[in-house]
Amino acid sequence: MTDKVLFIDRDGTLIEEPHDNQVDSLDKIRLVRGVIPALLELADNGYRFVMVSNQDGLGTESFPREHFETCHEHVIALFESQGITFDQIFICPHLDSDGCDCRKPRTGLLTRFLARNHLDSAKSAVIGDRSTDLELAERLGLRGFLVDPDASYQTSWPGIVAALCVGPRVAEIERKTRETSIRARVDLDAAGRIDIDTGIGFFDHMLEQIAKHGGFGLVLSCEGDLHVDEHHTVEDVAIVLGTALREALGDKRGIGRYGFLLPMDESLASVALDLSGRASFVMDAPFPRDAVGEMSTEMVSHFFRSLAESLGAALHVSVQGDNTHHMVEACFKGVGRSLRQAIRREGAELPTTKGTLS
Repeated sequence: MTDKVLFIDRDGTLIEEPHDNQVDSLDKIRLVRGVIPALLELADNGYRFVMVSNQDGLGTESFPREHFETCHEHVIALFESQGITFDQIFICPHLDSDGCDCRKPRTGLLTRFLARNHLDSAKSAVIGDRSTDLELAERLGLRGFLVDPDASYQTSWPGIVAALCVGPRVAEIERKTRETSIRARVDLDAAGRIDIDTGIGFFDHMLEQIAKHGGFGLVLSCEGDLHVDEHHTVEDVAIVLGTALREALGDKRGIGRYGFLLPMDESLASVALDLSGRASFVMDAPFPRDAVGEMSTEMVSHFFRSLAESLGAALHVSVQGDNTHHMVEACFKGVGRSLRQAIRREGAELPTTKGTLS
């Protein structure tokens, strides 16, 4: 399992940096604007914190170690009083002219930590207030952010939180087999573009219902062996759509997780959904006809089963009615509405006591 780690500078990033560049007395300690709520939200999103700081000339006559340590202990206690802890604290006391391998942007301070921990390089980052912090990020192969609390939103602590925790929930999937060639793109937070072409008109209409009522963007195209029948097209589209939804959900922090009844004229569909990470499917659908348009009704159950398996969801669907078209459409709309509730972000917490939804 990989870890989301933030390597954070101290002076100018966590606490304001005084004009003499040394925080060596308690009356000089001021928190950078917005840092406490930002770190609390980042911690809620599963981030670990490592402090990495250059303290030029620490231990010399002009910068006594005892003065620094008194203030530093106060800084750490201040953050701990707010529920914020640092896994490790690395401090380089050397001057730039010393040529040591541990002074930022060099990575010597972090060698053992990196060897003992498995970083999620796509989500971990370096946060600081100087170009050396960005260079450290580049050397570590991570994203880098510079904090400027008085500048634009993008470079303040709230902006950094947004960049790290509220990124786009988008996924693009391409799948090719001997029977089908499918490309799909989903955007869970953009209810705009829906463009679907599978070669089966009624199936396109049903997929549109899922996206429209699910409140997410969906672009999907499929070239399948329709000269044989619709089986492979319907099944493989379900696999691709479920996979795309699962990838776009990421670690699922903040989602509603559950979705629940949809009437369609004389028909009534009941849908229960749990984005648990565990696939399960049950369906009760006594369709009066064998097909609607070019799509056989037996493929409705097969579609939802394949969707549940690739999405990693428990999905229960039942429908009653007299008109097969209405019954099928009620099922697809109901699943869409259930997805709308389940994928909606409601905060930052992971909706489980297990610690993971996978």
